Amino acid sequence: MYLVKSPILLKWYYPSLTWHKNRDEQVIYLTFDDGPIPDVTEFVLKTLKTYSAKATFFCIGDNIRKHPGIFSKIKNDGHSIGNHTYNHLRGWATPDDTYLDNFSQCQQLTQTRLFRPPYGRIRKTQASGIRKLVPGMEIIMWDVLSGDFDQSLTPEKCLQNVLRHTTNGSIVVFHDSIKAFDRLKHALPGLLHHFSARGYQFRAL
Repeated sequence: MYLVKSPILLKWYYPSLTWHKNRDEQVIYLTFDDGPIPDVTEFVLKTLKTYSAKATFFCIGDNIRKHPGIFSKIKNDGHSIGNHTYNHLRGWATPDDTYLDNFSQCQQLTQTRLFRPPYGRIRKTQASGIRKLVPGMEIIMWDVLSGDFDQSLTPEKCLQNVLRHTTNGSIVVFHDSIKAFDRLKHALPGLLHHFSARGYQFRAL
């Protein structure tokens, strides 16, 4: 069960987390979770380059370890990097000490000021602990969830999810993962084409 548009109640409960950006500009912030991995991340990078778009990649530390060359290409292409824990831990089901150690392990590789909790689930104590470890760390959530991870969703429905709900300043979540690829490879070019034609820019966080 998931919601394409982030509910107001969650934003109220976690006001210190970043859910969207400036609503006054025609700018969209594309984000990609769970990479880097072969083929899928490389498809994303090629597609973004076609539209001169910049994005933010929330990387799993273990995937960085496995695929350092792809990780370097993300950075060399001018995109932002975010920490997504080393092993994609679910915050609500993980003791704080374990979660923070896993965050730190990934942080050694990413050296970033951006963090996104896997599954969007994090305790307030974990968020506080992260900011103590890395002062100034911005915890990034989203206001549009593409649903590309949902294998019951058609590629066209995934595209319509993002076209219908994305607005000025939206932070949009895709996944550069094998599980998401069938929907991602249709929805990402479709979104870029649609909003580029309407004068939008795509920036990294």
